[in-house]
Amino acid sequence: MSLDKVVPTPAAAVADIADGASLAVGGFGLSGIPWFLIGALLEQGASDLTVVSNNCGVDGAGLGLLLERGRISRVIASYVGENKEFARQYLAGELTVELTPQGTLAERLRAGGAGIGAFFTPTGVGTLVSEGGLPWRYAPDGTVAVASPAKEVRTIQGRDMVLEEAIVTDVALVRAAVADRAGNCVFHAAARNFNPVAAMAGRLTIVEAEQVVEVGELAPDAIHLPGVFVQRVVPLTPEEATRKSVEKRTTRPRPPASAALQEASAAAIT
Repeated sequence: MSLDKVVPTPAAAVADIADGASLAVGGFGLSGIPWFLIGALLEQGASDLTVVSNNCGVDGAGLGLLLERGRISRVIASYVGENKEFARQYLAGELTVELTPQGTLAERLRAGGAGIGAFFTPTGVGTLVSEGGLPWRYAPDGTVAVASPAKEVRTIQGRDMVLEEAIVTDVALVRAAVADRAGNCVFHAAARNFNPVAAMAGRLTIVEAEQVVEVGELAPDAIHLPGVFVQRVVPLTPEEATRKSVEKRTTRPRPPASAALQEASAAAIT
């Protein structure tokens, strides 16, 4: 494979994603999500998608857009609380949902990328996670149509642990702060989140990068994701690179300045 993995546009990068594909998608809430790859996939039209992501976007943004168009049929996630349409579809029996503890989800993705078929973890032992019975899909009348199966539990080093299977997907969509033309990636701060492990889990991994540099410009010790996991890199324009949102903006009124500070400010002005 050529070291130059750059693809000119998001549309070209996702053009061959087929109906029924499984996708691992980076991000946490709206932090670090691949905005433009998701938008291109929305326009491309693939449907009946299985999505593996920490959450499924929010109403009107991110993966929530694919959800609103009825393009997602199954979700494997750890958190869905910010998306009312997600809850509606799930409770109405329109969507299959496999809720997974957050750390377990991250490790399932990482294990898939590392070639590990399954692993044991104490997380979830003694709950519906291990014993089965979590509602994966509801019937229209509100009864449980499909429930999670029981999982193997084994005592290891004196502690009960549950067997969790690794996740490998057809495609991974992620966002990086910087990538070189060979696909080596650097993520920024909180936007690192699920992006590296999602990238590892995809058989075909597509990265949208805020900045693309030449091979050799990234210090080896600075690389968070080696290019061996990446097949396509989409450079964003400077304007696109600035698109970063949060789910909620919370502020409080600025407290009044103290009398001494007000006097000092007045004196400085005069």
